[in-house]
Amino acid sequence: MNDTLEARGVVVSGTGGVWTVRLESGETIEASLRGRLKKSNSGKRADGSLRRDTISAAASTLKLAVGDDVRLDAPESGDAWAIAEILPRRSKLARRAPGGGQGERILVANVDQVLVMCAAAKPEPHPRMLDRFLVIAEGNDLHARIIINKIDLVGEAAARERFEHYERVGYPVHYTCVKTGIGLRELHAVLAGRRSVLTGPSGVGKSSLLNALFPGSNLRVGDISESVNKGRHTTVGALMLPLPDADGGYVIDTPGLREVGLWGFPAEALEQCFPEIRRLREGCRFANCRHRAEPDCAVRAAIETGEVSAQRYDSYVRLLEELDADR
Repeated sequence: MNDTLEARGVVVSGTGGVWTVRLESGETIEASLRGRLKKSNSGKRADGSLRRDTISAAASTLKLAVGDDVRLDAPESGDAWAIAEILPRRSKLARRAPGGGQGERILVANVDQVLVMCAAAKPEPHPRMLDRFLVIAEGNDLHARIIINKIDLVGEAAARERFEHYERVGYPVHYTCVKTGIGLRELHAVLAGRRSVLTGPSGVGKSSLLNALFPGSNLRVGDISESVNKGRHTTVGALMLPLPDADGGYVIDTPGLREVGLWGFPAEALEQCFPEIRRLREGCRFANCRHRAEPDCAVRAAIETGEVSAQRYDSYVRLLEELDADR
């Protein structure tokens, strides 16, 4: 009789044949992907993933991703673990397949929130890059937060004035300083018990901030080399880092997010990813208004009154032009 041991865990890294899984016990093991996985008897879930407990040929297209909760089997003899089942996904951060394909590439599964981090200075913040990351989060129906670090370089009042329009839109903005500890307690509470994608340009202090939040943990983001994927339209692997003293929280490093861009994103859906435009579009004269040159546009009128940030509108226009050029 070939008895097996069974366990559950979360995939924290890996692509292809070998995956690193953190078990519920806290132990980290390596596991291979079983060729035939249990899938659902009711087809796809609303988020496109497949429910569990049935075998389906069509379900074979479901691919394992970092962040997936899995059930594993291991022979009692202590041989290699095998991932036997991908458990239902509650969310995902993904991009659509290139060339108009129907598939998609999932960067990470079961994400609770996306934290986009900028520096108040050194490096100078790039609002259009920030807006691009926010659009990617909105396009995946994920809650987004903004972190403005190094506020000691410009002063908290100046930092708040520069980014206050994001707060008006509805995004939570955290103002932090590692040296003085400003904002760290509130941010620690936001990370606790959640799986958080942390992204942003290099040099903004992601690793320093995490180590200030979780002293002694020696956490590093950016562990995955981007050089091997430079210039390619591919997704580099994500890495989940468990956060100590955070009630099971993880921070997820996704270098590939910068390369994903909006590739394959439908231009007509872009306005839905700007909350301030989404709220106003019903006031436009034309149902298909793109908020560029159409008459009686509620969005452009709101720019004149200051209700909509001209900077955010510029990001919308530039992203729309980019999407139109990709068609």
